[in-house]
Amino acid sequence: MHIRYGWILAAAVLLLVLNACAAGQRNTVSPPIDVIIDQSDEWKKEAQALHNFIVNQLSGDYGVYTNWKDTGQSELAATGHEVLSESAGLLLRYYARTGQKDAFDRTWEQAKATFNLDSGFSYRYSPIHQKRYTLNAAVDDLRLIRALYEAEAAFGTGDYRKEAHSYGSRFYSYNVHNGQMYDFYDEAYRTRNEFVTLCYIDLKSLQLMELPEEQKSQLVSEMTDTIQHGYISDAFPFYETRYEYKSDSYKSEQINTVESLLTILHLAETSRQKETSIQFIKERVAEGKLYGQYTRDGKPASDVRSTAIYAITAMIGAEIGDPELYDESLQRMNEFMVQDAGHPFYEAYGDTVTEAAYSFDNLMALLAYTY
Repeated sequence: MHIRYGWILAAAVLLLVLNACAAGQRNTVSPPIDVIIDQSDEWKKEAQALHNFIVNQLSGDYGVYTNWKDTGQSELAATGHEVLSESAGLLLRYYARTGQKDAFDRTWEQAKATFNLDSGFSYRYSPIHQKRYTLNAAVDDLRLIRALYEAEAAFGTGDYRKEAHSYGSRFYSYNVHNGQMYDFYDEAYRTRNEFVTLCYIDLKSLQLMELPEEQKSQLVSEMTDTIQHGYISDAFPFYETRYEYKSDSYKSEQINTVESLLTILHLAETSRQKETSIQFIKERVAEGKLYGQYTRDGKPASDVRSTAIYAITAMIGAEIGDPELYDESLQRMNEFMVQDAGHPFYEAYGDTVTEAAYSFDNLMALLAYTY
């Protein structure tokens, strides 16, 4: 039993890395949320075409496919027409930020039916095997919770805030221990992992949750410190991958750019970004040379670039009030857009040779258009 449990827990950790209140106490009031109801005319056409691809070509009865091309859905990481709570959260945020209430409501009901567990939102569902995985991913739960707060701000009606409060309280019960956040909780084994991945620490979403003041203050403070102390150096101003609580140490094999950019975005959303990080990003975006992986001393470990990388730098540009970084990032992002009008991926993002079109790339691009 112990061998089987250990293997499953280790696999669960790998799965998550791969894809990348107390009663009677006073609840704090959530800070306001900025919601963009109208997208700029400059990017509206591209956003609409991409949205059409996602809902018509990349979606099914359970949500947005992980990849356009299906598989047997039996791999260690999600593949094919498996669906992720990550995707649901990204699409819900798009609908909230663009004021599409009916679409939001339909997608939210679908997400609850597909992913909701007693302890959180399953990070993954396989339609072929009718399998809802029994663990959540903290970053994906937080994104769903934020989407509900954004829906409350955008639509002003419904039970969005009530649900956000309920799911936020649940998140605190299962993914937080001693004021510290953990990557996942496994409902089947009633356990959480022993570390936090830095890009999972969505500070703004933590701030939005309506928790008792003392709990919320401790959580936000602890997790802010965890991110900030994971800064690598001024020479290479990215962030470590994860923090291990028992050893009180940061661990990174290689630095994945998407992960560090998400960490910087979370800092920027709470006005805690480091200027060295912003300058590094701006220089690499201008050159078109922001690569997917780096060594810890800042040397490119891959020449691969991606749609999602530039989508995130666009969001960072918007958050810090840098329109040049925003526009240049979208221009870089659209270098990956398929221009073949006869292909199913036309005006979306994918590889026309391998027929791979991934949910994360396409949904991050769609969300970037709303910033």
